[in-house]
Formats: sequence, C-alpha cells, structure tokens
Amino acid sequence: THEKLCRFIARESESVVVSVGYRLAPEHKYPAAYEDCLSATQHFLQRLQRYGVDPARVVVCGDSAGGNLAAAVSQSLAGSSHLPRLRAQILIYPGLQALDFNLPSYQQNRGVPLLFRERAAFYVLQYLNGNAANLEEVLEGSHIPVDIKLNYRKWVSPD
Repeated sequence: THEKLCRFIARESESVVVSVGYRLAPEHKYPAAYEDCLSATQHFLQRLQRYGVDPARVVVCGDSAGGNLAAAVSQSLAGSSHLPRLRAQILIYPGLQALDFNLPSYQQNRGVPLLFRERAAFYVLQYLNGNAANLEEVLEGSHIPVDIKLNYRKWVSPD
C-alpha cells in the first residue's frame, strides 16, 4: 500500500528506503508486527555497508500503526551498543497510547473520518488480542486499573 510513497521518498531524498511488510492483526496478534519490524531493522542495521548506507543517517518512519511500531523499535534499539544508533524517528499520526480514549484529542476527533474514536479502540483490541468484546469498557476507560492510571497520569491526562 505504501510502495509509491516509499519510491517517492527514496527518489526525492536520494536515500535508501526499506519498507517492512509486517504480519497483521487479527490473524497475528501482538507482538508479531513489532517482532517483524524489530527483526527487519536489526537485520538492516547489521548490513548497512552491503547497502552503501551511512550508519549515521538511518531513520525509522511509520504512519498510524506503523508509527507505533517505529516508536517501539526506536525505544528498543536506543540502548543497543552493538548496532548503529538511529538518527531519528518520523511518526506520522501514530497510535501511541491506548490507556485513555477520552482524552481531548480523541474527543475532538471522535467523528472525524477515517479513524473514528470507536474504530481506533477496536483496532487496538484487534492488535492486542484479536477480540473486541471489551470495546465498551475500553471506551469508558474501565479497562485500566486505577493504580496504573495514577502511575501514568503525568504523561497521559487531559492536563
């Protein structure tokens, strides 16, 4: 689905672009997609010389669920001493939190096509366990224990 965009980016930036075709939910639940992206990135980083890529210029990028995966891969590789460091991450409308679907951004965009609030929560559940039976609880925010909400309030809150 992204081949034309990847070719455009490669051509316009005169760079090497590697697009990872990761396994998709609900057939392949978490952590399948993450493992695919991490493995592909590690494989590429171990073979940069073969591809003629400057190790100081490697960036990961993703949109939507791919933005989530790019962020997760970046975090996983941040402390790696045996691979080149990533220069940056580009996250295009990434899905980064599923703790609270009642934050202002979800409320403001709840009816904006293409990814309605309910659909976003549905896809998160598909990704995690392939079962959306708890959709209402997730939308209400009752899927996270109170102590965890309090621990993450600094980062995930309307304030």
